[in-house]
Amino acid sequence: MNETAYAKINLALHIRRRREDGYHELETLFAFVDKGDELVARQATQDQLTVTGEFAGALTDPFDNLVARALTLLPRADGLAIALEKNLPVAAGLGGGSADVGAVFRLVERMHGLPDDWRERAARLGADVPACVESITCIGRGTGTELEPAGSDLAGTAVLLVNPRVPLSTGPVFRAWDGLDRGPLPEGTSRAIALAGRNDLEAPATALCPPIAEVLAALAAVEPWLARMSGSGATCFALFDDPAHLRAASDRLALEHPQWWRMEGTLR
Repeated sequence: MNETAYAKINLALHIRRRREDGYHELETLFAFVDKGDELVARQATQDQLTVTGEFAGALTDPFDNLVARALTLLPRADGLAIALEKNLPVAAGLGGGSADVGAVFRLVERMHGLPDDWRERAARLGADVPACVESITCIGRGTGTELEPAGSDLAGTAVLLVNPRVPLSTGPVFRAWDGLDRGPLPEGTSRAIALAGRNDLEAPATALCPPIAEVLAALAAVEPWLARMSGSGATCFALFDDPAHLRAASDRLALEHPQWWRMEGTLR
């Protein structure tokens, strides 16, 4: 059985306050790209995990891999042997590990069904995981695990992902946030929220990883209708109404910045 771990992007990410438990209260508009890591699963006598792909080397501890941890949380009569093709950069603001877990949950659901408390189990593995299980446009509140439906008018929108190939851990970016509440997530359609929204982690992430500013400037130069950093960075995205515009922009960036990682796709 095959499953794609769809890349997650935050069309808007508003940080409202630091919580006493060390987490942050936030409001975000999740969206998902139709590309990402690829998983192949088959029944086995015991759980197994093999990792290949461009970014496989970043997953150095197979026993601490989120996919392996997800398998231990989902009761099944049989084991699963999973081959993970790691196409998304790690520590990149794309929810790569969370997306992989979401794909595992969907695989198990198709084969065995999920327990009633699957959302709580998913949240144990990361704040983005519940959203990544369903991989549809939605609003996240709290730490990101309190999900609300968001009628998406952006399905099929052309999206370009760009990463400067600099890993950026989430924790330091959140700690570098200045603590100012700049207001709630706007209301409206997904497009309206994205246009009127912001990413409150963009400034602290850029301070820690200056190449983000270069990526955003390069994306602005190819004139999408929106360019923004995703999550805690360092990946940035650009949205286009015309797929031909996206391809031309991607080709230009490939010539001007061949060292950057790029992925072309559409929003689900």
